[in-house]
Amino acid sequence: MPTGPALPSTTEPITLGALSDPILVDPGPRLLRAVVDAYREAAPALVEPSVADLAGEAGEAGEAGEAGEAGEAGEAGDEDDLGRSRSLPALKVFAGESAVDAATAGFRSASRFAALDDTDAMDLRVLDAPQSNAVLADDETGFALIESDGAGESDEATDEGVRWHRVGDDASLRERYASRFADAEPYRLRTPSRRRVYEGFAARCDESVAAAVLRALDAEVDADSVGPAGPDPEGTRVRAYAVGAREGVLDRTLRRACEDAGLGSPSTFTRIKRLLREADLIETASESQPVGRPRERLAARGALAAAETPEETAAAVRGVTE
Repeated sequence: MPTGPALPSTTEPITLGALSDPILVDPGPRLLRAVVDAYREAAPALVEPSVADLAGEAGEAGEAGEAGEAGEAGEAGDEDDLGRSRSLPALKVFAGESAVDAATAGFRSASRFAALDDTDAMDLRVLDAPQSNAVLADDETGFALIESDGAGESDEATDEGVRWHRVGDDASLRERYASRFADAEPYRLRTPSRRRVYEGFAARCDESVAAAVLRALDAEVDADSVGPAGPDPEGTRVRAYAVGAREGVLDRTLRRACEDAGLGSPSTFTRIKRLLREADLIETASESQPVGRPRERLAARGALAAAETPEETAAAVRGVTE
């Protein structure tokens, strides 16, 4: 059995860690999702950490800091200061922009790609022209990858049960694509990883706010256009800011937290704030400061104030940007 990320194959799984500096060329959305699923299965706490995972890491980091101050620092071993494994194989992915867009629709899907990008497990770049077949190549061999069920990459096809068939053995495939990959533009993900979101809000607000934000982003609402993939980038921003308002965070602090979390600039959240106010879902109260001008503290109104679960919070702000 493979012990690292492996693609489902018609014969034995294609173990990515067994390849030398591999490059995946022109994968369709289903193959891209299969790659990310393989990494997630091998390292779930890295690719899609739960709130409990992230809270536990934060607690361990605090304990490690205290131990360091007392002169009790230990060896790092195979993990960095956040406890993330360094053992995952790195994969170059040379993909068409439309395929990546389809595979990263929604916060939940895109955040997994972002997690791999954050840890250098995946280098994702834009392919300028489609190829005859998806190709996987390393320093010694290369082969085409063809879906075994013959369904192709149709919109109606599902990912469940799909396997890939290896075709050919051509060592020149690596040389054919390596220079083009080196010259290609990186794909710019508009969605941060779950870890970055959590850390951004935990640092500026606190861990309870960070946890509430992630739970709201995870919430599934029937009318969401992307369903279980999670909200789109605009919906992600609205949910995150709405949670901060429910938690009574200072407006300036919340906008900075959203920026640190990789969700957008402070000016972007000035617009989100206006939309929520126009929908009568938030209000602000002036709060004096020991020095300087008064600050605005946020509060929820209406359906947002009445929301008791992450799903109700997401439902309360649904359609705000329409």
